[in-house]
Amino acid sequence: MQVTGPAAIQADLGAVFEGANTRLLLATAGVVAFLLLVTYRSPFLWLIPLTVVGIADQLAGVLATRVLQATGVAWDESTVGILSVLVFGAGTDYALLLISRYRDELRREEDRYAAMRTALRHTAEAVLLSATTVVLGVLTLLLSMLPGTRGLGLASAVGIVVAAGYALFVLPAVLVLFGRWVFWPVVPKVGQAALVETKSFWRRVGDVVAKRPSAFVAGTLVMLALMAAGLGQIKMGLSATDQFLSKPEALVASERLAKSFPAGSSDPLLVITAGDQNAVVTAVKTLPSVANATVGERAGEYGKVAVILKPTPGSDEAKQAVRDVRAAVSGTSSVAYVGGSEARALDIADASARDRAIIMPLIALLVLAALALLLRSVVAPIILVLTVVATYLAALGASWWIFTKIFGFSGLDTGAPLIGFLFLVALGVDYNIFLVTRAREEAATHGPREGMLRALGATGGVITSAGILLAAVFAVLGVLPLVVLAQIGVIICLGVLLDTLVVRTVLVPAIALILGDRFWWPRKVGP
Repeated sequence: MQVTGPAAIQADLGAVFEGANTRLLLATAGVVAFLLLVTYRSPFLWLIPLTVVGIADQLAGVLATRVLQATGVAWDESTVGILSVLVFGAGTDYALLLISRYRDELRREEDRYAAMRTALRHTAEAVLLSATTVVLGVLTLLLSMLPGTRGLGLASAVGIVVAAGYALFVLPAVLVLFGRWVFWPVVPKVGQAALVETKSFWRRVGDVVAKRPSAFVAGTLVMLALMAAGLGQIKMGLSATDQFLSKPEALVASERLAKSFPAGSSDPLLVITAGDQNAVVTAVKTLPSVANATVGERAGEYGKVAVILKPTPGSDEAKQAVRDVRAAVSGTSSVAYVGGSEARALDIADASARDRAIIMPLIALLVLAALALLLRSVVAPIILVLTVVATYLAALGASWWIFTKIFGFSGLDTGAPLIGFLFLVALGVDYNIFLVTRAREEAATHGPREGMLRALGATGGVITSAGILLAAVFAVLGVLPLVVLAQIGVIICLGVLLDTLVVRTVLVPAIALILGDRFWWPRKVGP
């Protein structure tokens, strides 16, 4: 004996998240702790940003749910989990940037309080502008037709504000409470060369790129194009059966039912009509995709008709069957609605397509405007946004091959492209800002060419560490047995790695070296 049907599937979906937020939090904190330990190679330092970001995450979860309740915006079980991953990822990125600059300043300044003031002054602009851009980006989700997506957008905005606040106010205060010994065994001392003055790994990479920048631009663009080749093969939409990494009882029972009865028996379409129910039955029975239709009860003005479909739930044929049923019943009454799980899935797919068409361009325009205000430039923001979009397309195309060839997924969840685009573009701008603000600072003394190379040498390690950490944090979404979260995690993980290891550290510097002063047009940044 097994139980199936829409309510049973929802119950099994809810069971996925029983204790999930705790598992997700522990996994995320564990990944962050390990990567911070590897990054700093200190038995003490990693504890400070991890503790500060962990407290920020707990506060963000409380504040976000309170804001959602106060505004009446709906959210689902996945919202808090994604929020936690976002706060840990963004908060740790901000912490890495601040600590890196603080360590450099400790090599110039004996007083750690003065060193922190200088570090915070140079870091605050990048963090504030980055956080503002991300907040504006996630708030565009309030334009979504889907309540859960709107809830994720508002919750994410609250989380980013909390993460940036803790990085700029709490973390500096905690760091200066400890002496230089917290960096042990590599304690920064006055007189040591700052990272920007040394031949770091990424500075050496920049010197290699500077010899043949055109070749690196061409090679990187070809690589991105090849990775994006899978875009033309993507199939959108997951059936209820395909939403779980392991099949729960409701889906097993549904598949067994479909072997002996029409595929839609466990979850019929429901037609609500103000007209004659028998006329509805007659109209839909003429459709080849309808197995049966029966008159249900009537409550006052409205009556119900149950329509059983022949096609497999979630298939393209089932979606077309819903459209055919809606067309057939529209002529039977001035008021006729077609509901049920298949109809709901079709409406969600249509709403998601509308969201992608409106929200994704809006996100790109917001990022473009933020970069233009920050840099007071025209050319650089356009190039930076185009590289972020190219990274997203490459990540999405490559992810599709991973989903189909490795994981065996039948399709891409309708919400995954938008969420992936939002987080990749909004968070990807962090690394743009980290790089170009330092390049602008260095160019004021050393000129655009040398300024970009010095900025790459100084920030390449931070950007790489932050990117690897952010990618690993989003990959943690795979600990939940839900396909959509696994897909979002893979898209963002692959995109962030591609952005930090290739685009932000090779392609953008190469383009800037080719353009020289024109990269900053109409602004002049040289001495």
